[in-house]
Amino acid sequence: MNNILVELKNIKFDYDGDVILDGLNLFVNENEFLTLLGPSGCGKTTTLRLIGGFIFPKSGVIYFETNNITYLPPHKRNLNTVFQRYALFPHLNLFDNVAFGLKLKKLSKDEIKKKVDKMLKIVNLTGYENRKTDELSGGQQQRVAIARALVNNPKILLLDEPLGALDLKLRKEMQIELKNIQKEAGVTFIYVTHDQEEALTMSDRIVIMKDGEIQQIGTPEDVYNEPKNAFVADFIGESNIMDGIMLEDMLVEIKGKKIKCVDIGFNKYLPVDVVVRPEDINLVFSPTFDNIDNEYIIFGEVINIIFKGVHYEITVSSDGIEWIVHTTINYNLNDKVYIEISPENIHIMEKMFKGESNIIDAFVEDIDIISFMGKRFKKANHNFNNNDKLEVNILPNNISIVSEDHADIVGFLESLIYKGSYNELIFYTDMGKIMVHSQQEEQLGTYIGLKFDLDSIIITKKGGK
Repeated sequence: MNNILVELKNIKFDYDGDVILDGLNLFVNENEFLTLLGPSGCGKTTTLRLIGGFIFPKSGVIYFETNNITYLPPHKRNLNTVFQRYALFPHLNLFDNVAFGLKLKKLSKDEIKKKVDKMLKIVNLTGYENRKTDELSGGQQQRVAIARALVNNPKILLLDEPLGALDLKLRKEMQIELKNIQKEAGVTFIYVTHDQEEALTMSDRIVIMKDGEIQQIGTPEDVYNEPKNAFVADFIGESNIMDGIMLEDMLVEIKGKKIKCVDIGFNKYLPVDVVVRPEDINLVFSPTFDNIDNEYIIFGEVINIIFKGVHYEITVSSDGIEWIVHTTINYNLNDKVYIEISPENIHIMEKMFKGESNIIDAFVEDIDIISFMGKRFKKANHNFNNNDKLEVNILPNNISIVSEDHADIVGFLESLIYKGSYNELIFYTDMGKIMVHSQQEEQLGTYIGLKFDLDSIIITKKGGK
């Protein structure tokens, strides 16, 4: 049974009223490699800094080995931190950089040498003791920073995107080295990154975060093979994410085609997200499933081929949906193929955005004016009385992306997922979240103008006719 080393309970934190974490709960096991993974602004670095004592929560409690350390400063916590910028001392050689903390503790020269030599062996830098830091490669500098942090025997090492400054080849090499160092040192690593490959390669458990909330916690295999929602599926690895309707247990419909799955417990006719990994799709020139009915057959045409070194990435168009397939077989453009997917490779998930349209509170301000989302909209002949409370139903494909100068409202783009034929965008606004379906791709984390098609909105009186 794993021993819990650190536990965060109901942690709330904000910057000048901007909520970053709102009731976060998390525990870290002793001697594990835990990765906080997510896009910029998701709260992962804030969580790391709270554990390190560099900032304090607005409310909630942080425990270390059952002791309350919520408001203890960093130097009173048995942990150390490695940042993306290693902050090595350029005037000191490698040995003295690593020994710096031990000298502050006034240990004997023999004890310092013994500890530093042991740590340099762990990080594979024996023989480099007399080199200056500017004579070391980026990967070697990183290992010096790790050795300096570990030599003081912390229980936890916090790492805030330490590979970000390295080139791609060196980053891949250091992923393996970091995991080996963690195992040999026997120290808990809490690692922050936005790089999915780093997380999958090194972690014992991955914490996937979005908008200050934990979306899923699990082993690399769990989060890859069994994503909890479309965001996780899209963020971890490549995925085909489609809109579906759950017809019954173990049967889902995508674009009129019935597909067998293994999922149960969903309501009948519930709109769901369907996830299929590209490597789990089999392309054939004739169906191979026995006793197959036409309504189960997915037939398509190869419209794009990209060679990725170890596999081909094939795009197959079928009934207006684009399927991405990874295969070692090289198909030709315009090949007519059948898509076959084993039921166990179909993953059914509840939609992150509840409902298929935007339902927004509104009220009648004047005979031809309806107000919603803090704005006044001209809507003649609506047949409602002044001050009537209404609901406005706006379908996602009836909202356009425009410049801010021509927008009805401006939203912060917090999620973008390709659904096979369109992009599903989720915007955060001061008046709530808005879903938009669009062919356009936009930059996550930016403010974007949105315009409503007022002729297409559906207005009903709240609470009945």
